[in-house]
Amino acid sequence: MRLRPLLAAATAACLLAAAATPAIAGGPREDSRPGGAGLTRADRAELKRWAADTWASFAAMTDETTGLPADNIEGDLDAASRSGYTSPTNIGAYLWSTVVAEELDLISSREATKRLRQTLTTIEGMERHEPSGMFYNWYDESTGAKLTTFPASGETIDPFLSSVDNGWFAAALMVVRAAEPAVRRQADRVLAGMDFGAFYDLNQFGGERPGMVYGGFWADPPSGTACPGTLANGTAVQFTCHHYDILNSEPRIVTYIGIARGQIPAEAYFATSRTFPASCDWSWLETRPVGETKSYLGVDVFEGAFPYRGMNIVPTWGGTMFEELMPDLFVPEATWGPKSWGVNHPLAVRAQIQHGMDQAGYGFWGFSPASDPFGGYREYGVDQIGMNPEGYYSDEEKTNVDLGYDQCRPATNPAPGQPEPTFGDGVVTPHAAFLALPYAPRESMDNLTRIETTLGAYGTGGFYDAVAVRSNTQAQRYLSLDQGIVMGVLGNVLGKDMLKTAFTRGAVERTVRPLIAMEEFGAGYADGRP
Repeated sequence: MRLRPLLAAATAACLLAAAATPAIAGGPREDSRPGGAGLTRADRAELKRWAADTWASFAAMTDETTGLPADNIEGDLDAASRSGYTSPTNIGAYLWSTVVAEELDLISSREATKRLRQTLTTIEGMERHEPSGMFYNWYDESTGAKLTTFPASGETIDPFLSSVDNGWFAAALMVVRAAEPAVRRQADRVLAGMDFGAFYDLNQFGGERPGMVYGGFWADPPSGTACPGTLANGTAVQFTCHHYDILNSEPRIVTYIGIARGQIPAEAYFATSRTFPASCDWSWLETRPVGETKSYLGVDVFEGAFPYRGMNIVPTWGGTMFEELMPDLFVPEATWGPKSWGVNHPLAVRAQIQHGMDQAGYGFWGFSPASDPFGGYREYGVDQIGMNPEGYYSDEEKTNVDLGYDQCRPATNPAPGQPEPTFGDGVVTPHAAFLALPYAPRESMDNLTRIETTLGAYGTGGFYDAVAVRSNTQAQRYLSLDQGIVMGVLGNVLGKDMLKTAFTRGAVERTVRPLIAMEEFGAGYADGRP
């Protein structure tokens, strides 16, 4: 779901004690609890070193005048290699990473305040879509000007308002306003004008059930396909012709924020699919889901899950760690939803480990969208725990697994009675392994340590963005978003869930926690063990 131009390298997780989440099979029971239980003092020292190096990449990416981070920078951290463009997500990643850097004593409180104030001052002067208060997708990081062409290629940009990118930006503002009193008023001023109801399709189903969130809209007709519509205030816009219709993907952060701000109805949380229904009408999927239908707030929800290696997992669209766990950086989903996310998050991590170590035999694991080591940008994932029939694959060869749709169509790869496919040059992405750290700390530490020492995919700015493990081909580049994910995880693991505590203060806990708490996913181990 996070689709971006190839040259646009990077744009488009507790408060209260609760029952512990289930243990991950094959690992210590404590490893399944969010927050990094099971880490040693030596582990934490290593994490602190990685945090310091990761922060160095942000310092190098950030323009000295505007305080805006570039989308990406090359591995040598030469300022001349900054991308020349940035996005709301990139800016948000820098904001929350600055808060983390202060918490981990990588920078002083004075420096943190200076950096945040500089960035927020620039943001207050940036052009936004005034009727909705939302920010456009691409800006020049050296001036803050809205872009209509990409700097290097000259490719035309139709200025777009992305729901998920504005969601990550608002999440950062919410963290800043709660964690940094010195700049709270500035953050509040920016946040106050953002109306997430602009992205919500109230009439999608003619009022018969709650609607979903659009991918976004253009203020003016774009060169490609769009669907004309109007905002609630009557402003004409050009919406994307798709909605984010899967719960387990990163756009759920938009729904969380919109519900907390009273701009999206609470029932919208149950409007999206856990999987599509288990009928032959959906046999274009590569796996037939298991599950049953339940009702929440008057909305019928098929609690579907995909079987994978003895587990039933609520899939993401592409089988990526990013979709599963990035919202968990800010919302303590596993704690608030012990029968939903508290089951699914550890299983999704287990699935990524089993795929990389056993099924594909890469010797490494962690799959998410990232720089392609062979050029450009690509989505990587575990195909079998993703709904996308075209697949987000874990290797450069795009090895597909299609188990067929039971009773509707046969499997194609592997065919019945045939061995599993042979996987090629698998591409692991360190930020994905970091996202797993709260749920599988020992295995995550081992995986990351070997990526650094065995593969050498590490530079002065921390882990490189991706590495193809069999050829050891490295994407020696740093992306603001992916580095921000690393900093966010480390802030929570080393800083006692600091991002979650800041983000969920007040309205988020009051409104979102009860929704998450009431649901029971169809996820779990297929043999019924806890």
